[in-house]
Amino acid sequence: MKVIGIIPARFGSTRLPGKPLKDLCGKTVLQHVFEHAKQAKKLDDVIIACDDERVFDEVSRFGGTAVMTSTSHPNGSCRAAEVAKNVEADFIINIQGDEPFVSPGVIDELAGLLLSNRDLYCATLCTGVTPESYNNPNVVKVVRNIKGFALYFSRSLIPYPRNDIGNNVFEHIGMYGYSKDFLITYSSLTETPLSEIESLEQLKVLEHGFSMMVYETKSVYNALSIDTLEDLEEARSIIRTSRQDYSGGVN
Repeated sequence: MKVIGIIPARFGSTRLPGKPLKDLCGKTVLQHVFEHAKQAKKLDDVIIACDDERVFDEVSRFGGTAVMTSTSHPNGSCRAAEVAKNVEADFIINIQGDEPFVSPGVIDELAGLLLSNRDLYCATLCTGVTPESYNNPNVVKVVRNIKGFALYFSRSLIPYPRNDIGNNVFEHIGMYGYSKDFLITYSSLTETPLSEIESLEQLKVLEHGFSMMVYETKSVYNALSIDTLEDLEEARSIIRTSRQDYSGGVN
C-alpha cells in the first residue's frame, strides 16, 4: 500500500501574501514543512501542490517535487485532489503548508492509522486543549462519538461545560488522511453551509453524510501555523532559541 504526502501551498494568503516563501531563519516556511514531512517513515513520497511559479521555482531550488495546480481551489484538500488524480497511491496525507514544525511522528501516526484500517477512507487527528485556548477561534475544537468518529468541528468551545468539562476538550490537528478515491470524491462535492460559516473544510465531509475518524495523537504536536507576521516572528524566536540551546547559548 502506497502513501503519498501532499503539501498544498497557496501563494495568495489573505493575511500574509506569499507566506510559503517567507524567510524563516535561512529557509522558507515551505522548505521547513517539506523537510519535516520527508522525515516521516511511512510516506513513500512528498509532493507540493502549488499555484504560483514563484513557489514552484522555490521547491525546485531546495530539491523538492512540485506540481502546478489551479488557482481557484476553495481549500487545500481540493488542491491536493488535483495532484492525487495523477499519482499512483492508495492513501493521501494532506499536510498543511504553513506549519513549519509539523511532526514526522504525527504524520506517521495518521498514515499508520490508514494502513492498519484499510476500510477507513477519511481520518484526522486531535490532541488535548489547554483552558487558555478554549475561546480562541484559531484553535479548532472537535467532538467525537464513542467509536472515535467526528460529530462536529467548531471554532467555538465544544462541548459546552454545563457540568465539569474535565479533560474532554480536544483540538483538531489540521492534517487529513484520505483514500485516494475518497479525496477525489471530496473535491467534487458541493460546498456546504456549516463549512462556509465556520471556514472549516472538514465539515463538508460530515455535512454530506460521510464519516471521519479522529484519532488522539500520542506524539508531541506544535500547532503553530504561519498566518500573520506575528506568527512568523514567533516561529523565528522558537528556532533561534533551539539553536542557542543546542550550541550552549552561542548564537
